[in-house]
Formats: sequence, C-alpha cells, structure tokens
Amino acid sequence: MTDHPRIPLAGVIGSPIAHSRSPALHGYWLKHYGIKGHYIPMDVARDDLETVLRTLPKAGFVGCNVTIPHKEAALALADVVSDRAALIGAANTLIFRPDGKIHADNTDGYGFIANLRDGATGWQPNAGPAAVIGAGGAARAIVASLLEVGCPEVRIANRTRARAENLRTEFGARVVVYDWVQAGNMLEGAATVVNTSSLGMDGKAEFRVPLDALSPSAVVTDIVYTPLRTHLLQEAEAMGCATVDGLGMLLHQAVPGFERWFGQRPEVTQELRDAVLRA
Repeated sequence: MTDHPRIPLAGVIGSPIAHSRSPALHGYWLKHYGIKGHYIPMDVARDDLETVLRTLPKAGFVGCNVTIPHKEAALALADVVSDRAALIGAANTLIFRPDGKIHADNTDGYGFIANLRDGATGWQPNAGPAAVIGAGGAARAIVASLLEVGCPEVRIANRTRARAENLRTEFGARVVVYDWVQAGNMLEGAATVVNTSSLGMDGKAEFRVPLDALSPSAVVTDIVYTPLRTHLLQEAEAMGCATVDGLGMLLHQAVPGFERWFGQRPEVTQELRDAVLRA
C-alpha cells in the first residue's frame, strides 16, 4: 500500500484538462487496490505552473502527470531529470521527493512499447523498419523507444519537414526522413507503422496517407483513441494487418507513475479499459 503519513494526492496538470481520462484511470486503480488516495485534474495556466508545482508537495501531493502545454516547461523546472526524459526533451510524470525536489520522467515511450507488446502478440521491433507519421512531442518519445528496443530503421514523414529533420539530427543515422507527399511510399517494407499525429482524431483533419504499399504482415498502431478504431486502423485491419489502438498507450504509460506515487504496481486489464472508455 503506502507509508505516507497523509492521504497521498496526485493529479494531472494541463490546460485544458476537463477532457482527460487520467482521473478515471487512476481512480479505478485506487479503488481496485483499496488505496486511500486521490487523483484530480488541475487546469493550470502557463504563468502559474512553477508556483503550483512548488506548492503541491506542501498540500500532500506525491506527484502528478503533466500534459499539453506543460511537458517541456515541467522538465525545465525539475530538480532531477531521468535519462529518458532528458532524451525526449519533455516530462509527463513528476515525482515529489521527500527532500522537496521534483523528479521528472517521461513514460510515453514505455507506454507505447508496452501497448504494442500487449496488443500485438509476437511483435518484434527488429523485424524491419518502422514508419512514423508525425514529428511532434509524442513522436519524439516513440522514436526514442523504437530505437531503444532495436528497431533497425525509423522512417518519419511530417507535414513540416524541418521537424522531422530535427529528429534525425537528434537521434542519428537510423532515422530516415521522407517528404510528406511521399509518406505513403515509406510504408513499403515497414514492419511497424505508427500514426503519432492528430490526423483521424475526432474534430481534426482526416487521415489521408495512402496505404497501398502497406504489407499485410505489418503491425499498425495509432496513438489517437477518439475514435478508438480510427480510419487508419480500420483500413489496415481490412488489409490483413495486426492493429493496436491508442487507448492502451494511455493506460500503460500511467503504470510507472502510479507505482511511484502510491506504492502499488497496477495492472492494465480489460476491466480497466472498459472503465476508462465509460468515463
């Protein structure tokens, strides 16, 4: 359980934040494991972030998640930074240590890989190149994790080529950049295909990258989970591909933080997925 003298508190900081499913996710685990703790959403403006982060430990908070637009700023404010957060250049999980210092971590890459392994039995990162659509903050974590687990080549296409070039500069020769108009071509021979962009999300532009070159043996995943079965996943499944939805990444990335804050390693289960989908 937990040895905190006060009821431990955690939460998620962002702006906006009302849409977040993290409170439902952590709330399920707290109830399931019988932990006397709370996890709350906090809408915090950019200018107030440092003040809030320095104050929360005094109110009994043991840590928090950080989401858009605060991931980079939270990293800069941290006293201690994990290697993976430093590599990615952003933090999504903060631990408030007993000595008062803020420890920053990034669990997005962990969540991405854990979701792939959970959702696509037998997935092998070294089976062939990975094709990544998008080069934003989520892509940084995903590219870093794919390279770390042994993917031989990571191909990236982004509407703004310069952002993809930046990833190649930072992550090295195994990253290959494609022009946006050639995004469909980079799927040829790819063993893993990932949409890290907002294309296909409810309220966003449609996903229109042509899938003609997609191999039926590829594993295809989309970090978008609203809708749960995106156009990309539907089309890939129709072509015979194994597909993995984006909700699992959200669930798995939450595991390390919950364990650090509340002293219990939680499990990602179908019951958890159902509870978060109902939220």
